[in-house]
Amino acid sequence: MTDVTDGVLHTLFRSDQGGHEQVVLCQDRATGLKAVIAIHSTALGPALGGTRFYPYASEEAAVADALNLARGMSYKNAMAGLDHGGGKAVIIGDPERIKTEELLLAYGRFVASLGGRYVTACDVGTYVADMDVVARACPWTTGRSPENGGAGDSSVLTAYGVFQGMRASAQHLWGDPTLRGRKVGVAGVGKVGHYLVGHLLEDGADVVITDVRPDAVRRVTDEHPEVTVAADTDALIRTEGLDIYAPCALGGALNDRSVPVLRATVVCGAANNQLAHPGVEKDLADRGILYAPDYVVNAGGVIQVADELHGFDFDRCKAKASKIFDTTLAIFARAKDDGIPPAAAADRIAEQRMAEARTPALPGEASQL
Repeated sequence: MTDVTDGVLHTLFRSDQGGHEQVVLCQDRATGLKAVIAIHSTALGPALGGTRFYPYASEEAAVADALNLARGMSYKNAMAGLDHGGGKAVIIGDPERIKTEELLLAYGRFVASLGGRYVTACDVGTYVADMDVVARACPWTTGRSPENGGAGDSSVLTAYGVFQGMRASAQHLWGDPTLRGRKVGVAGVGKVGHYLVGHLLEDGADVVITDVRPDAVRRVTDEHPEVTVAADTDALIRTEGLDIYAPCALGGALNDRSVPVLRATVVCGAANNQLAHPGVEKDLADRGILYAPDYVVNAGGVIQVADELHGFDFDRCKAKASKIFDTTLAIFARAKDDGIPPAAAADRIAEQRMAEARTPALPGEASQL
């Protein structure tokens, strides 16, 4: 057994970051599918979380990411007030090269084999059209198109929820829930980030953006020529006068290299797993940087896809996502009262809800969704 594999198993069975109920390795050689489905908890109900399609450096890295993302979904769903546990799936490979209808159908059959313990949706590398295909093989699929009975693009409410988290951060730090006159840096202007830019500009913010994809930057600048473009994320976080940093790409944005040079006084973004390792939240606090926990503020999307399971209503979902403002303020208050960073305060609140939860749903109960 390799050291890397042992590290993954240690995370799963023996570390504080583990405790997952189930991890499923899936392979369909005919289509080239290699996937990992991780279910962290069903204490609050069937596990709900998206499917990430990404060219991981190794299978071990894919398993580790699935474990981390699934755990994050348990906390996210708990803090969003949803009756769902946490799960996540990853498909290994470059979606631009290997994604096919047959592969997605094979993946759907694997999800269906879990009998409702895991409900899947979109994530990085997967889209509404993909979920429409998966749904043909699996009834426990959400994030589908309106034409197929779904809610459509969940990025809309994800961005709206992050915006509410920023408003709460402004209220807590500056006494006014507006971004008017504040300089906000958005790293990653893809599915969520470009919607977030729209909210920020409408509220009067001065926006700086960056993305590794020139086409994503061009899309935003064509629509909003008033935004400023930074060369890369390193340049963005060093921007003079930056008030808020919004990581909206992949995880690990807050690390031992970025935190010491970060000029913003608030971090609030859409990316999952922004803290590269335990202890970064304290580093932020020590520098006087207010961190709005990622899984709290980016919960608008999961609120939307969860609602789809019961008959989607956009206004109802937007009202639920608006409550991210109040939830974020409550976390900041708990952090102050307990003398801990906001990330630790959010974890405590989520863990309390899961600990008090009902008995996990049986597959037969889950299948009624």
